[in-house]
Amino acid sequence: MAELRPRRSVLYMPAANERALQKAKGVAADALIFDLEDAVAPDSKEAARANAVAAASSREYGRKEITIRCNSLSTPWGADDIAAAAQSRAVAVVIPKVNNVADVAAVSAALDRGGAPAGMTIWAMIETPEAIFNVRSIAAHARVNVLVMGTNDLAKELRAKQVPGRHPLVPHLSTALLAAREGHKVILDGVYNDIKNNNGFLAECAQGAEMGFDGKPLIHPDQVVGANETWAPSDAEVEHARRVIAAFDEALAAGKGVVQIDGRMIENLHVDNARRVIAIATAIASMQ
Repeated sequence: MAELRPRRSVLYMPAANERALQKAKGVAADALIFDLEDAVAPDSKEAARANAVAAASSREYGRKEITIRCNSLSTPWGADDIAAAAQSRAVAVVIPKVNNVADVAAVSAALDRGGAPAGMTIWAMIETPEAIFNVRSIAAHARVNVLVMGTNDLAKELRAKQVPGRHPLVPHLSTALLAAREGHKVILDGVYNDIKNNNGFLAECAQGAEMGFDGKPLIHPDQVVGANETWAPSDAEVEHARRVIAAFDEALAAGKGVVQIDGRMIENLHVDNARRVIAIATAIASMQ
C-alpha cells in the first residue's frame, strides 16, 4: 500500500518570488514544490536556489511536506540545485524529465555526494515518451516514492491536443498508474493550466481521482480547495468504511464466512479499501 501521507494538493511555488514563498505558509496545500525549473528565468536561478533552501530549512510551513524541484542534471544548474537541496530540510527533490532508472540513480548518487539524509527521496516527473516506456523501472527504484505526471510536456512531445477529458493522454496516464501501483508508490496527476476555468479544473480532478491518482500538482493557490475536496474521503465514504470494517470483524468473531452490507458481498479487498479510507481521513484530520 502506498504511503498514506495526504498529497491531495501539491502546490508549485516559484522560488524566485520571495513573496510567493511567504504566501505559501498560509495556503492549505498538503505539500509544496519550491520550483527552480520552469518558473525561474536563467538569470534568477542562483537567487531562487538560495530562496528555496532557506524556505525549506525554515520550519515555517507547518505540517506541509516541502520539496524542491531541481533543474535536470543535464542543465548547467542541476548539479548545484541537487547539492543545495541535499543540505536543506526538504523531504524530497522533484526531478523533471526523468527518462529512465539511470537518471534516477544519477540523482540519488548526487544526493549522497551532497550529504543528503538517507530519508530524502526523489519525486520523478514522468513527462516524455521514453519515461512512459521505462516507468516500471523508474517506479521500482528504492529512492523514488512519488511519480508526478508532466502532462504538459508529455502532450507536447506526443503532439497531442489538450482537449477536455484528455483522452489522447489517458492510455499513458494509465500505464504510469499501473507502474505506481506495482511499485507501491504515490502518483500525482498533471497540472491544469486554465486557472479561470474552475469547472474544467474540477472535472479533471474528478477524472484523476476516478482513475486512481493520489492527488494533483497545482499552479495556483485558488486550485487548492477543489483538489482537497476531490481527494478527501466524504463523510458518507468514511461512515460506509466504518460499517464495512465493523461488519467484517463481527463476522470473523462469529465464525461466519460470508459478510454482506446493503445486499453486497464484502471480501478482504473491500476491508482493505475501507481501512485505507479511514487512514486517509485520519491523516487529513491530523493536518488541520
